[in-house]
Amino acid sequence: MLMPNIDHETVDGFGDEWTRFDQTALSDDERATAFEQYFAVFPWSEVADSAIGFDAGCGSGRWAALVAPRVGRLHAVDASAAALNVAKRNLAGASNVETHCASIDDLPFPDSSMDFGYSLGVLHHVPDTRAAIASCARKLKAGAPLLLYLYYAFDNRPRWFRAAWQVSDLGRRVISRMPYGLRFATSQVLAASVYWPLARTARALERLGVPVENIPLSIYRDRSFYGMRTDALDRFGTRLEQRFTRDQVASMMQDAGLERITFSEGAPYWCAVGYRA
Repeated sequence: MLMPNIDHETVDGFGDEWTRFDQTALSDDERATAFEQYFAVFPWSEVADSAIGFDAGCGSGRWAALVAPRVGRLHAVDASAAALNVAKRNLAGASNVETHCASIDDLPFPDSSMDFGYSLGVLHHVPDTRAAIASCARKLKAGAPLLLYLYYAFDNRPRWFRAAWQVSDLGRRVISRMPYGLRFATSQVLAASVYWPLARTARALERLGVPVENIPLSIYRDRSFYGMRTDALDRFGTRLEQRFTRDQVASMMQDAGLERITFSEGAPYWCAVGYRA
């Protein structure tokens, strides 16, 4: 008998995260900017207004809220009932969204039935990412696109950058095993003492004409403190995290039956789209 492709402690952690940070305090501009970055390679011109698709791991529903007005129907799926309750509130005005509490290996719609799909920042938090991608791909019609965002293995960064991450990951392994209240408090201290100073330093240097691509956390240089607080909890409060090189992401997508794979050349890494063969 196959084991379910789910880590329940991680799922519970995300339920806690989205309950604390339901994204209602995120500005429309900041949300739209992040959305454009994640969906930079998504082929909107090939997705009809009547298209039916899915959001695998919808969390708070922050991306579904921006996708829903562009399509006919959207299935928002999450394994966490707590997260899904947040998504339902945030998507209450979207009559074309249907929510489902289900794991990635039990997506509640037929194979070969979807016109598009996406999963952003989710499939690196399951035990078997390769199998999870295949599960998503099976739901697509032939020629339908699947957009993925998977944590990168810093394969486009210098060695010292990877070494710095390894140190921070030791902290994550400790913090993510704390009780929810303590991991939340610790993550907020890190947001104030690490994320904010590094991000604002990168912004100041960029304004002076200094390249900031390789400054840790520089991606947050124009983001709000609320966004930093959310992501600090996401990063340090999650027990199961996997990271992949660009080649590994491409290989997993190909093994899932996806072709014409295209990667975004900008952050966040790695975002890629592929089409079901």
